[in-house]
Amino acid sequence: MEADWIWGLGGGLLIGLGGAVYLLGNGRIMGASGILGGLLDGSGKSTAAERSAFLAGVVLVPLLIGLATGRTPDTHVTGNAAVLIAAGLLVGIGTRVANGCTSGHGVCGISRLSLRGIAATAVFMLAGILTLAVLRQILGVI
Repeated sequence: MEADWIWGLGGGLLIGLGGAVYLLGNGRIMGASGILGGLLDGSGKSTAAERSAFLAGVVLVPLLIGLATGRTPDTHVTGNAAVLIAAGLLVGIGTRVANGCTSGHGVCGISRLSLRGIAATAVFMLAGILTLAVLRQILGVI
């Protein structure tokens, strides 16, 4: 029986735990786009070390787990560079428009029963489902 689902479960548990630790330790919501945005636009100068440590962990921990287990996840990412660039730009724009990303709204917002977080998560999930349906089934791009 295929057991790759365990990686998703483990990752989800770690993200939830990270969000709880970040909130309890700092009194702030763990939103990756806000943490990165504060570094890039200079508004997070007073917490730059904390923000940098968080982002380093987001990148390094999966690499370390991959090295320790000898496994790397199969992401099924398209090889179409134009689609990847467009997706990255659209996600970036979406996080600015929604004032947050999936970790801020989806993980931390829903767990706090934030109506804004619940609404934002519902909208971006619906947009993602519709986008995938159109790009895969109608246009055949992915």
